[in-house]
Amino acid sequence: MTASCDLPGASRTAPHQTFPDPPEDLNAGDDTQQLVLAGGCFWCTEAVYRQLDGVLAVTSGYAGGDEASANYDAVCSGRTDHAEAIRIDYDPARISFGRLLKVFFMAAHDPTQLDRQGNDLGRQYRSAIFHADDAQKRVAVRYIGALDAAKVFRAPIVTRLEPLQAFYPAEHYHQDYARLNPQQPYIAGVSMPKVEKVRHYFADALKD
Repeated sequence: MTASCDLPGASRTAPHQTFPDPPEDLNAGDDTQQLVLAGGCFWCTEAVYRQLDGVLAVTSGYAGGDEASANYDAVCSGRTDHAEAIRIDYDPARISFGRLLKVFFMAAHDPTQLDRQGNDLGRQYRSAIFHADDAQKRVAVRYIGALDAAKVFRAPIVTRLEPLQAFYPAEHYHQDYARLNPQQPYIAGVSMPKVEKVRHYFADALKD
């Protein structure tokens, strides 16, 4: 991961008041649900989602490839099919699937950057939603279509929709990395602006 303050998506999004909600959402249900997302460095996306009320746990890891290559050195080489991803365990009665997607597109990363986020280059940094079932895929497809139709971004959304085959937790030292290393240059320069953006625009959705 390379420190960079260049976050093009931040200047390409519409104001919060005009950023559309998903046209469809999943039924709340009573059981804990999971969502696997990839949006560049997992240190950043994990930090974004840990602060939201209803998010029970966030695990950094790898999705899109096989178990043999699910390790940091292999994934960073760019020669695997993995993306750096996070698995979000959430209470759907407190925060919905659609709300998590809105945070993803509006604040967690730039969905118009193909196989990169800022200075982080490679397929391992691609924008992707790893859908667990047809319902998750349907809601995501409709939302991407709505955002493109509303011309929220100056460039087309390139987020991939990939079926979730498996999620492999990353090494222990990657978990909760941003909170444990606030002075690390990448965290200070790249992760924290995204965290602050969510705190500003989703203040009503934060944990106490």
